[in-house]
Amino acid sequence: MKVAIVLFDGVQALDVAGPLDVFAEANASLAAHQCYEVSLVGFQRGTVTCSNGMQLAVPFAYDDVDTQYDLLLIAGGPRLPDFQPPAEFLAWLKRQANGASRFGSVCNGAFLLAHAGLLDNREVTTHWEDAPRLADAFPQVCVQSDRIFIRDGRLFTSAGVTAGIDLCLSLVTEDWGHELAVRVAKRLVVYIQREGGQSQYSPYIGVRKDDDPIIGKVHRYVVDHITDVLSIEQLASAVSVSRRTFSRLFAKYAKVTPSAFVEQVRVDTARKLLEESDAPLKTVAFNCGFHSATHMRTTFARRLNVTPKQYRLRFRGNAGETQLALDALAE
Repeated sequence: MKVAIVLFDGVQALDVAGPLDVFAEANASLAAHQCYEVSLVGFQRGTVTCSNGMQLAVPFAYDDVDTQYDLLLIAGGPRLPDFQPPAEFLAWLKRQANGASRFGSVCNGAFLLAHAGLLDNREVTTHWEDAPRLADAFPQVCVQSDRIFIRDGRLFTSAGVTAGIDLCLSLVTEDWGHELAVRVAKRLVVYIQREGGQSQYSPYIGVRKDDDPIIGKVHRYVVDHITDVLSIEQLASAVSVSRRTFSRLFAKYAKVTPSAFVEQVRVDTARKLLEESDAPLKTVAFNCGFHSATHMRTTFARRLNVTPKQYRLRFRGNAGETQLALDALAE
């Protein structure tokens, strides 16, 4: 199978190295005629400098390639959302994608596919930080910001950086079965399938500088009264506007309902406590305004696709293991 990984100056090194290692480990268990033949394709031959300073040799320039690849993957990089690719490259990219059995992107490599019109009316994901910008720049693309990777027909897109490994493990599973993918995952010491979505890695809720000042005031009020039962009327009164005005401003600037906003603040406050303290789950739930530890657990599962226990273990590490054991005994 002929595979091309498209890269450029400023590429994220792991967006390239992750897929390369997955395919290399798979090749170690495959017969020669079954192996993935991976080529690095750039805007020109020579070397590219990754965003971390590492240099990679690029043997092929896209305009010299006459091979039709079976799988085409576009790597990402910090500068890519601002990059305006040349028309000649986009034409090549579109031809290759249309002729490939599968094509896709790692991280914000999705921007190049979007510029070529290859994501129109498709469900895709990208790095959580770039997802709003991708959605704004290409409104015809259905961006799912909380997914690790998504398949939409022949199209595969993945979240940030290491999610390219998840995507390529899914491709190996599709090509050669679960057993080989598990073997590769074990060799790379990664999960065959990660729990949860990108939201567990994104920063806590924040109010942007272009948001209405009322939204910032509401955020501060909710944080200061996190254990209270907070109604829309109470929030509107706290910022001295009518309920109608309050609802209109929230719909315009916060992009969520007031109740969803309050719930997200509770979740973010709980995340911080789970990361930084060994407080029992019941205490965390009470201090964040949840009705109970069960209520907090169901909210975490719905919003982050992980439980509070799993979140604490993942982000607090060994420091939280003792408390996890105590939490289990208390249930």
